[in-house]
Amino acid sequence: MSTHPFPRYDAVIVGGGHNGLVAAAYLARAGRRVLVLERLPGVGGAAVSTQAFPGVDAQLSRYSYLVSLLPRKVVRDLGLRLDLRRRRIASYTPTVRDGKPTGLLVDAADPGRTLDSFRALTGTDREWQAWQRFYGMTGQVAERVFPTLTEPLPSRAELRRRIGDETAWTDLFERPLGEAVERAFADDLVRGVVLTDALIGTFTHAHDPSLRQNRCFLYHVIGNGTGDWDVPVGGMGAVTGALAEAALAAGAEIRTGCEVTGIATDGRADAEVSYRHRDGEATAAARRVLVNAAPAALARLLGEDPGPAPEGAQLKVNMVLRRLPRLRDTTADPREAFAGTFHIAEGYRQLETAYTEARAGRMPSAPPSEIYCHTLTDPSILGPEALRQGLQTLTLFGLHMPARLFDDPAAKERALAASLAQLDAVLAEPIADCLATDADGRPCVEARTPPELEREIGLPGGHIFHRDLAFPFAVEEEDEDPGSAAARWGVATAHPNVLLCGAGAVRGGGVSGIPGHNAAQAVLADPDR
Repeated sequence: MSTHPFPRYDAVIVGGGHNGLVAAAYLARAGRRVLVLERLPGVGGAAVSTQAFPGVDAQLSRYSYLVSLLPRKVVRDLGLRLDLRRRRIASYTPTVRDGKPTGLLVDAADPGRTLDSFRALTGTDREWQAWQRFYGMTGQVAERVFPTLTEPLPSRAELRRRIGDETAWTDLFERPLGEAVERAFADDLVRGVVLTDALIGTFTHAHDPSLRQNRCFLYHVIGNGTGDWDVPVGGMGAVTGALAEAALAAGAEIRTGCEVTGIATDGRADAEVSYRHRDGEATAAARRVLVNAAPAALARLLGEDPGPAPEGAQLKVNMVLRRLPRLRDTTADPREAFAGTFHIAEGYRQLETAYTEARAGRMPSAPPSEIYCHTLTDPSILGPEALRQGLQTLTLFGLHMPARLFDDPAAKERALAASLAQLDAVLAEPIADCLATDADGRPCVEARTPPELEREIGLPGGHIFHRDLAFPFAVEEEDEDPGSAAARWGVATAHPNVLLCGAGAVRGGGVSGIPGHNAAQAVLADPDR
């Protein structure tokens, strides 16, 4: 019989984001008594859908918006009812060559068409051949690395042996990615298209000796062994809904509107989790506490020093359009160009210039960004009237917009205006002319800065990965307890009965469910600790 004056659980999960729901579902399916505590009125964290504009029936993926890293294993294990739809067009990048608007189209279903686009842009087949070799290499790495993400952490040497390609290992794990990009490609635009995957959500540059860019790039190209980024049918809320349904069906208890205020533990006895809800305050006891919040947030809950604050570096813009805009490149169909990733101001030199300006505390003069249109692949997020009107959604993700730039209250509007100006530069008409209006007659455009992401969904400094990403192998000298199940699964903290199950875990970041899966496996592998 328990001697605790509080309700006792096998696991209390702090945070009902998608990783917390994955952990809850696995543990509840294994017969554990599980409580999920979520501060917000609903679950999902950054993986939610919202009707952002009054009177406009469009459920936008307000924060995260595409899926690549969610393992099929997790989908199968939890019986998720989820449809992830492949985009035929991988990317389109507008530019000007010899004074003429043109662009680079990458058609994932038609290599010959992509070859023609490379040839028209560069005048030769060299860059296309280099593209084939480079992404052939990353594809082989993806096939060998991705399955390890839902296994105990391999050592560095084990992962190196598994990859079995010393050139790939050096280029991706040992040397700044810029060296490989510059060696493989000659065209500035092509180099930039490749480098963007190393910069999304990470404030860094091609030759950063810390290899932040390499780690970011790796996670962007290994998803499910292919690196494809898919559209969640129904929006990101459909992902969260499927996970919440699985957790509840397995018997997990989910409480929303419950803000965790402290975690007390000596590492041996049950931990005590204090939380605040609308009727007052409460405490729950747990053999394990799984934290689906940033390591900095965990430190504060434990009463510890969180250390230097992380810094996010992006501008997220959501729009609803009356129609897609026409492009200056008249050879490009907007329905194709916006269906994939639409690169703006992302030439190699442009990316470096924007980073240098932002690092110096100045708003980039030509902010780089990426856009895609969800509704071209999945119109189900629109209501009947919005469908009848032919509305479309656009998501813009701006790079090199660090939190430090937004101390000035007017900075957000400047950042939005500068980003939309770069979009306008490649359009045959202003984007403002294409925006739908809401019930109050206001244009359907909203922006979220890093400080707003911190206030709204608890991302420290607005950092979408909670902190710098880590390579997916064990670094034994950094583990508190290399022999523990939590350390073997990459979810350990300094407290044996407190585990990370969010993006800040090793192999965290993105909408993946991997940290949630791994934290649950660590609990199930070490039940008596």
